[in-house]
Amino acid sequence: MPTASLDKLSTCRQCSRLVDYMASVKPRRGLSVKDYWNGPVAGFGDPAARVFLVGLAPGAHGANRTGRPFTGDGAGDFMYPLLHQAGFASQAEASHADDGLQLYDLYISNAVKCLPPDNKPIAAEFANCRPYLLAEQQRLSQLKVVVLLGRGAYDSYLRLYRDLGEIDRLKDYPFAHGAVHRLPNGLQIVACYHTSRYNVQTGRMTKTMFLELLSVVRQLLSQENG
Repeated sequence: MPTASLDKLSTCRQCSRLVDYMASVKPRRGLSVKDYWNGPVAGFGDPAARVFLVGLAPGAHGANRTGRPFTGDGAGDFMYPLLHQAGFASQAEASHADDGLQLYDLYISNAVKCLPPDNKPIAAEFANCRPYLLAEQQRLSQLKVVVLLGRGAYDSYLRLYRDLGEIDRLKDYPFAHGAVHRLPNGLQIVACYHTSRYNVQTGRMTKTMFLELLSVVRQLLSQENG
């Protein structure tokens, strides 16, 4: 698989369904189309990060509005205070791209860079974005652990390694919240339920669960350095 140039991500229009959908998003009350990013959202964080956290895709009024992953929506409102508590973020609030938030030892992105209808990317959209995800990961020279939020991001990440010829079968790496698997290249992947508003409201994801998972990540980093 050829690596995509991240310099070209902002102008990527490979997925016509997503381009059309972003153009149709109705802004929140009091905002206009000019207040929305409405384009591919790149990852951000510590360039020396040992942890790479990958979500599914931008939220309609979150990253698709602010231009930064998990910023300005329910998933981020849940996640960033806990990342701050665990020492991975400089502050608990994430409201806009220039709010001063810094990540420590952590880089955050999404498996699909543009907003999908109903939060459900199709297979071709996952595939089109995998070279960009690979390019982001290759910039993280100190990477040790990859946290994958939700089954969509998890499966797409494994398909990346299958496309690269490094693994044979996805079923050799079963998804379960908190499951840890080591890839042939030495990276450890950690499966996590998504921090979506729906999962939080239904109790599928709780603050305790996410903090415990971050504790597991810390333990894995400690073992890698041991």
